[in-house]
Amino acid sequence: MKTNIGIIDRSLRIIIGVLLLAWAIPVGFPPMDYNWIGWIGIVPIITAIVGYCPLYGLLNLTTNGRTKIHA
Repeated sequence: MKTNIGIIDRSLRIIIGVLLLAWAIPVGFPPMDYNWIGWIGIVPIITAIVGYCPLYGLLNLTTNGRTKIHA
């Protein structure tokens, strides 16, 4: 599995993931019923750490600056 996520894409994924996770933490009263949506922030963080996005793989995209060689 080759990386298909570039450094800028990784940085944005980490920022968005952290913001979503911060939204998932209940602060204030009463807690919102839809805070669970924030836990989706785990997905962009994991893809940023691994450097591979399955959706990019399916669509044959890359943001890491290297062009994909088609066999």
